[in-house]
Amino acid sequence: MKRSFDLILTFFLIIIFVPLIIIIWFIIFISDGRPTIYWSRRVGQNNKIFIMPKFRTMKKETPQVATHLLDGRSYLINGGSFLRKLSLDEIPQLWSILKGDMSFVGPRPALFNQDDLIKLRTEKGVHKLVPGLTGWAQINGRDELAVPVKVQFDEEYLYKRSFFLDLKIILLTFVKVILSKGVTH
Repeated sequence: MKRSFDLILTFFLIIIFVPLIIIIWFIIFISDGRPTIYWSRRVGQNNKIFIMPKFRTMKKETPQVATHLLDGRSYLINGGSFLRKLSLDEIPQLWSILKGDMSFVGPRPALFNQDDLIKLRTEKGVHKLVPGLTGWAQINGRDELAVPVKVQFDEEYLYKRSFFLDLKIILLTFVKVILSKGVTH
């Protein structure tokens, strides 16, 4: 049921977002050229590496580390802060949902080099879940959470997950995005 929901919602959103995707592509292209999509190596279900697309909001020479480890403002392209604040940079991840690498709800996929996060998630069994565009940790703090706290929320989701919890997380994500809660840059 979860996979069917993901596919239906993804097709619906892609149709709705086509004009927005074109506008975002143009903003990034004018600001910092090509490529406009950044392909990031992420850790998926069972710690399998996959490539996740995002609209590029940072300059081309930005190091590949978690954003909380950077002075992100100095690396942002023009318009990058706006795109990140409203999570518009995440739209290309609909491709990862279509492919089955991601779901709408699950733990956010770790960067390939976030060893502490990957290790803790594996210890807690969270690595068995398909990563999500949003998740329980996302709506409970987003960028502001320390890794152990993030994994605690991920583990809570592992044991409490249900279709109705997923719907709740999606609705709360929308509210958090509109209010720009928990975004560091």
